Amino acid sequence: MGEKLLNPEDLYELDTDIPEMTGPVLLHSLDGFVDAGSTGQLVREHLLEALEHRVIARFDVDSLIDYRARRPSMTFDRDHWASYDAPELVVRLLRDDVGSPFLMLSGPEPDRLWEGFTGAVVHLVERLGVELAVGFHGIPMGVPHTRPVGLTSHATRPELVTRNSWFDKVQVPGSAAGLLELRLGEAGHDALGLAVHVPHYLAQSAYPAAALAALEAIVAATGLVLPTERLREAAARTDADIAEQVEGNDEVEKVVHALEQQYDAFAGASERENLLAEAQDMPTAEELGAEFERFLAEQDGPETPS
Repeated sequence: MGEKLLNPEDLYELDTDIPEMTGPVLLHSLDGFVDAGSTGQLVREHLLEALEHRVIARFDVDSLIDYRARRPSMTFDRDHWASYDAPELVVRLLRDDVGSPFLMLSGPEPDRLWEGFTGAVVHLVERLGVELAVGFHGIPMGVPHTRPVGLTSHATRPELVTRNSWFDKVQVPGSAAGLLELRLGEAGHDALGLAVHVPHYLAQSAYPAAALAALEAIVAATGLVLPTERLREAAARTDADIAEQVEGNDEVEKVVHALEQQYDAFAGASERENLLAEAQDMPTAEELGAEFERFLAEQDGPETPS
């Protein structure tokens, strides 16, 4: 067995030049687990492109990452190795549109030392006085792209849950982000998770509508003033492209129509007291777990959407 890290600070280095912050929000999104529609990736890239930011903490990737499982890129130039794209697992300090500071943890999901990693993040949360941690990603669902993007929220306190879950009890493959939310709750900290529902037939493509739904949910939960216009424009373009591809394809149109009927039946039932009346068409716990497993198996690593 490997040596157990006793000190959380062994796994990260924190910048000594950090401004005064009062109860900042920590957003977290890691590569490597389910992220249908590249939802989390699109949100991260959008925020980093739109807002001022700098790295304030770096995690020890040599201790956390299995390089042979996902080999970093190197560039060979004629007769020598010219560069190495070292993986980074970092916390950045960003400022929203009115100058309020917030934090974002991003990078590859650790391959090992999950308890050590989550312990280090909890330590960092306490050290920086984080008021709320929010995780976000996309999950593949049997829903049509022609209906509003839905999401499932979960949290360390019932008062933080903003959207009712479509599921009762379900067992799915674990993630470092899920464990982080669990450990934050056990330590008495507020944490919220947002799982955006992405049509399963679009799960492998970049789907800006899901990223926009995630960003709007983050804004609603945190009060941060975050830009949405570029994502909104990208979502409109992508939706138009999807509609054009679907139109005239009888087989695809039939699938979408069937999903629309299922969605509308479930949405109608959800407005009544007895959700079970028409819920039999929704995925079972076993089916959802199998879908997660299938999606993970199809992943060759995160792709950068164009």
